Amino acid sequence: MTSAAPTFNTASPSPNGEDAASASSSHAGFGMTDLGLILMAVIWGVNFSVVKVGLRAIDPLPFAGMRVLLAAVVLAALAAATRGATLPPRRDILALAGLGVIGNGIYQLLFIAGLQHTSAGIAALLIAAGPAWIAVMSRLMGREQLPTRGWIGIGLQMVGVACVVGSAGSGATGSGALFGAALIAAGSATWATFTVLLQPYSVRVHPFQLSAITMASGALVCIVVAVPGLLHTNWSTVGASAWGALLYASLGSMVLAYMLYYHGIRVLGATRTAVYGNLQPLVALAVAALVLGERPTGWQLLGAGFIMGGLLMSRTTRVQPVALTSSLADRS
Repeated sequence: MTSAAPTFNTASPSPNGEDAASASSSHAGFGMTDLGLILMAVIWGVNFSVVKVGLRAIDPLPFAGMRVLLAAVVLAALAAATRGATLPPRRDILALAGLGVIGNGIYQLLFIAGLQHTSAGIAALLIAAGPAWIAVMSRLMGREQLPTRGWIGIGLQMVGVACVVGSAGSGATGSGALFGAALIAAGSATWATFTVLLQPYSVRVHPFQLSAITMASGALVCIVVAVPGLLHTNWSTVGASAWGALLYASLGSMVLAYMLYYHGIRVLGATRTAVYGNLQPLVALAVAALVLGERPTGWQLLGAGFIMGGLLMSRTTRVQPVALTSSLADRS
């Protein structure tokens, strides 16, 4: 996600067949994997401000198109170079391509367009509440059930989202920032839908193969939408800082950070890996203050408190999966 967490079912076995939860028990101490996950959170937290810098010189649609295309090319190369990873069945490829249109096409367009109109801090807080949307979508689709504690956590996150979105309309940019916040919130819900629908495939498809396929179809959508902007952009006037922002947002946020996330799942398990994701909005707010001069309002800080508190409550709640009755879950 851009700066959102990747979309694999973290409760599923790792690609090498080792259960992530059992792997976690043998790595109780703090080590290099933990440092890698801290780096992951920093990369995603910094990404919000980096994209804002890039959008000063490149319009949102060309930026999104180039960003996703570059990530797709690199992930395709990684997938091709991965030993023992075979392509999934044709029907799965087509299904994953369709999901990629949602998760790496529509979502990326909403995220970049929203970030242009609102602050990096507001965007980071709204993205941080993504797990609440995922839990709601999972329940609506009959995938997971949460106990009362989990729903309380989701409620707190939604209150936080309301505080953050409401604060966007009270600043100097007024309705423009509110519109941007609404796009980010819509994007977060879109990403949640993508995540829930993708979970059955994450059990049987190698992460690099899955990422490459979904990123390729997403890149196709972004490039098609961005064609007019790509043709009208005077690329000779784009400075080094904008090119650097584009490379960072693509290779750093969408490739390197994802690889660190996958490694964390395999070595530490889902729960410990998810904890590091809580650092992302804190890093984003700090970097936005230092780099962009953003100052969070009282309502945004209150919203941040609700979101972070809700996240901690939800992530310490045991989720009860619902058995999938669809034929999709039984395909091999």
